[in-house]
Amino acid sequence: MKSGLWDAQDDCTNFQRNFSTGRVEVVGSTIYHKTEYRDRRDHFAFYTVNDEIDGYDTDRDSFIGLYNGFHNPQAVEAGKSNDSFADGWSPIASHYKKITLAPGETKTLVFILGYVEMPVDQKFEADGKTINKVKALEMMEKYNTPEKVAAGLAELKEHWNNLLSILNVNTPDDKVNRMVNIWNQYQCMVTFNLSRSASYFESGIGRGMGFRDSNQDVLGFVHQIPDRARERIIDIASTQFPDGGCYHQYQPLTKKGNADIGGDFSDDPLWLILSVSAYIKETGDWGILDEMVPYDNDMSIAKPMLDHLKVSFYKIVNNLGPHGLPLAMRADWNDCINLSCFSDTPGESFQTYTNPKFAAEGGYSKVAESVMVATLFTYAGPNYVAILKHLGMDAEAEAAQAEIDKMKANIMESAWDGDWFLRAYDANGEKMGSKECEEGQIFIEPQGFAIMSDIGKDQGCDKKTLAAIDERLNTQYGLVLNNPAFTKYYIQYGEISTYPGGYKENAGIFTHNNAWIICAAAYAGAGDQAFKYYSEIAPAFTEETSDIHKTEPYVYGQMIGGKDAGSDIGKPGNHFGQGKNSWLTGTAAWNMVAISQYILGISADFDGLKIDPSIPAAWDGLNATRQFRGATYDIKVTNPNHVNKGIKSVTVDGNAIESNVLPVFGDGKTHTVEVVMG
Repeated sequence: MKSGLWDAQDDCTNFQRNFSTGRVEVVGSTIYHKTEYRDRRDHFAFYTVNDEIDGYDTDRDSFIGLYNGFHNPQAVEAGKSNDSFADGWSPIASHYKKITLAPGETKTLVFILGYVEMPVDQKFEADGKTINKVKALEMMEKYNTPEKVAAGLAELKEHWNNLLSILNVNTPDDKVNRMVNIWNQYQCMVTFNLSRSASYFESGIGRGMGFRDSNQDVLGFVHQIPDRARERIIDIASTQFPDGGCYHQYQPLTKKGNADIGGDFSDDPLWLILSVSAYIKETGDWGILDEMVPYDNDMSIAKPMLDHLKVSFYKIVNNLGPHGLPLAMRADWNDCINLSCFSDTPGESFQTYTNPKFAAEGGYSKVAESVMVATLFTYAGPNYVAILKHLGMDAEAEAAQAEIDKMKANIMESAWDGDWFLRAYDANGEKMGSKECEEGQIFIEPQGFAIMSDIGKDQGCDKKTLAAIDERLNTQYGLVLNNPAFTKYYIQYGEISTYPGGYKENAGIFTHNNAWIICAAAYAGAGDQAFKYYSEIAPAFTEETSDIHKTEPYVYGQMIGGKDAGSDIGKPGNHFGQGKNSWLTGTAAWNMVAISQYILGISADFDGLKIDPSIPAAWDGLNATRQFRGATYDIKVTNPNHVNKGIKSVTVDGNAIESNVLPVFGDGKTHTVEVVMG
């Protein structure tokens, strides 16, 4: 095992110092890594085994050898250790153990890797030099026999059984059951723990926690660990500014905003409204709105959480462009659409660099507008209105609703392109994502939220948009982000046009926003279309195409190669269908929302548990168990007329109810729910 030196960025660059700092301590079968512990650090790591050892190595060069590599370390080839002691250079931890077994005999060893933090005044033993191992020894004692390890694994298994039993479904499709009951929920928890910080594709040194990312993650795991969701929401809101803006990222250990990235990402504030609403819907804990939450982590200017929602809402209202649409600022949800950048210098960050010509306008264009943020505003805003009405703040609710209605009218007047909604107006006031454009004529991002906001529904805009999506964006492996792909650099658009066609934001299949279309199709009653899009990207459905897909067939990735992949090198379709960037992605949360709340139709609401499936017409129904606010709901949905959507009757414990919102019982009992579609 190789020991890091506690700072991933510095480890990769500051070799002249780092190769002279490594320190270890070896006691019995335990190797302690204590680099910098005697001076500025209060933490160390250890690696141990529950048996006597016959040797060890703690120095990487000694273990690997002068002319060997990681594939053939000298110590392994020689069959013996060097008992090397790291003094500077690169510390490692390797045990050497001779084991002789009689025929049929077995021997179990327990290896433990641990990390310890100590109070500064308790770092050392009495001599002032030897590290205080009391916490480390407690950890070793906890798991130093196979029986204790088995008990620990059983405890871990029970922990996951409890988390995954809060929602359990049985549908006619076994792949759906596997995704909903196990893997999608599991990935949501992993994403909650790690955000976008450390995976096979993330180095752990760049992004920290995203304001946008972490708010969206809440939507996927809030039903599993609502208390932790509450903590996370407060942490996120604490990095907001008094005007409703926010740091785009913050560091999870310090919980401070990342000043290097800064703010002015136009969509960020709206996700806080959605996460707080999701938390209240799940728990009924309206008290979170009274929680005093600082701005910019300064408690001297703390305000109740409700105030944070208000400034989030009005941050959009107070920053509109010429068409009455939200200013795009440095970027919206799509970090690669940078309408105030105009970068022509290699190495400039598209996200942090804004062209000096916009300095007089406050750092970004006051002409470039985001239709995506406009539709997100009309989607998230009604939650804020509902909260105000619940609190009896009718005048404020009416004023907020008026802003939502005004935004819808502005979208229809200036952002409806005839068959779909525009993506943006650039800094020159030109349309982006229009039939009038040479490339990038249609984008996925604004379409779903527009449909779910009922924008232009009376004119059939929802059906026209879904038809255009199916014709222009859909493929056998999912929906591409835009079409046609960009084949040249558009300086006015930014990073999106730097990618080869079919990859990432340039017509790649971005699975995160695929979920918004799945939700929208289900919302519009197109259950078959919604399920088709769901099954195109859900990992369990990629098992038959694993040779193409390549990433794990049980977790979502950030993207899949689009139909234009390979077109830049004259080989269109070269990597079409290949998955990338698995595990840490907002795709996990949003697809959990899409399948559980919009397709299967089981969603927490302010006043109870709402049942409104939008399923394939071929399904006879589904069964589900849902724990909600202190009671368990045993739900049976039947679909005798094989419709996609619609509720004919609902009974709870044998009694018919008029609404499809199930009452809150909170009595610790199980309640039988029967829903007939029709």
